[in-house]
Amino acid sequence: MSSAACIFCKIVKGDIPSLKLFESDKVLAFLDINPLSRGHALVIPKHHGEKLTDIPDDALTEILPVVKRLVKATGAENYNVLQNNGRIAHQEVDHVHFHMIPKPNAEEGMSIGWPQQKTDFDKLNKLLVEIKAKM
Repeated sequence: MSSAACIFCKIVKGDIPSLKLFESDKVLAFLDINPLSRGHALVIPKHHGEKLTDIPDDALTEILPVVKRLVKATGAENYNVLQNNGRIAHQEVDHVHFHMIPKPNAEEGMSIGWPQQKTDFDKLNKLLVEIKAKM
């Protein structure tokens, strides 16, 4: 499945050139053209879907093994693996994609804010029951 308007689907089809690092029947990995650090790469399922929940499980099976191979190939000792879903979660391209972003030093790579919430175990236990019931 692909989308005619999707930039990543156009890359998969070869309509837009990319700096391919890996390709299989299910997955494509390529260097990010606006990298946060040396070796910043994207790994995408060839199956088009906007959010992770839109991608069939069998189209996701190679994603993390390919990310792992990229980490080893780049020699990154510190790195982030990032996958965003939805605009307010910072997703810019409406095709599932995973970033592998080496973090060689404090200036390069990804910077993260982590606005933790206060722990409320009563609420967490209710949430636990709710989520487990839907799994």
